[in-house]
Amino acid sequence: MKVYQGSRDAAGKWQHLGAKDTTFKPQLIFVFANRYLLEDPETINEVRAMYNDADIVFASSAGEVMGTTVRDSSLTYCAIAFEKSHHKIFRVNIMDHDKDSLRAGEALCAKIDKESLAHVFVISEGSNVNGSALIEGLERDLDTGIAITGGLCGDDARFERTLAGVNEIPQEGEIIAIGLYGDSLEVSFSNYGGWQPFGPERIVTKSAGNVLYELDDKPALDLYKTYLGDKASQLPQASLFYPLSVRIEGKENPLVRTILNIEEESNTMILAGDIPMNSSVQLMMANVDGIVDGAMQAAQQSMNNRQSSPELAIVVSCIGRKLVMDQRVEEEIEEVSLVMGKDVPITGFYSYGEMAPFAGERNCELHNQTMTLTLISE
Repeated sequence: MKVYQGSRDAAGKWQHLGAKDTTFKPQLIFVFANRYLLEDPETINEVRAMYNDADIVFASSAGEVMGTTVRDSSLTYCAIAFEKSHHKIFRVNIMDHDKDSLRAGEALCAKIDKESLAHVFVISEGSNVNGSALIEGLERDLDTGIAITGGLCGDDARFERTLAGVNEIPQEGEIIAIGLYGDSLEVSFSNYGGWQPFGPERIVTKSAGNVLYELDDKPALDLYKTYLGDKASQLPQASLFYPLSVRIEGKENPLVRTILNIEEESNTMILAGDIPMNSSVQLMMANVDGIVDGAMQAAQQSMNNRQSSPELAIVVSCIGRKLVMDQRVEEEIEEVSLVMGKDVPITGFYSYGEMAPFAGERNCELHNQTMTLTLISE
């Protein structure tokens, strides 16, 4: 596998890492970019002109990762040339399924070619999707030995709309599955947070899918605003600093859920994934050192039991982590590089939700406020 990376800033200046090999013929390009750049046809045409024979997957982000650098208002690309393996791309639009995430996931899974499939990497729109329902649909007809990783597109802290696409101008509602094929592939993955719960545990007494109505028989939004105090006027952005730890009956590990939006009229909160009835909920908070330590834990987990050194690392980290770390945000990427080895290329983006199994498991989960890693080699 060969990898070549580059970036474009908001002013249109391109930067490429290393000298480009004239024999380099990539089959797959990941493009992570600020939403405003992806709305500009000229930007899309520039990328296509560089790699007109490859499949190009576009995703809007809340920050772009190239190497150990985290960029804002930019575009980064990662061009991949497989030597022994190959990829196939499948897509659906959630708008074609009445914004039903479960149905969209089932429809996407039905399109995936399962023969010789080694791994599925998902890029999903992040504005109208219930990430956990999407994963449930994707896994319904997928071999239990095949893992899913990926993430939900972002839109900085605006929460207006997200964009994704393949080989054309990105649009809203797109959900893309990149199937990786071949016996030579080795894919490992991990996730870790570094956030700590605080305050009393409360029970979900009324919810529907990813909509939270009541905690301990009281309006959930009212309780949450009480905890936030003066910051309640900054919702939903303020919720990125105070996500929820959710313990779901039958699941060994708690999940972290970010609040994507609030509905004042119904006094409800819309989360990035399901929050079932009778779950236990606690508020969470973090500091920079805890988040950096979480990134180190994720990197170590992803390297455990690998047979070969990774040739590419795809990082999907949550916008909430980026906001907490602020000017120190690159420290979590640097920690990953130190654990894996400085020669391993790193690409990725800051997201509205991350997809990966827990350590030692194969079933995918939707996470918030975590860093997830997908390490690939041939």
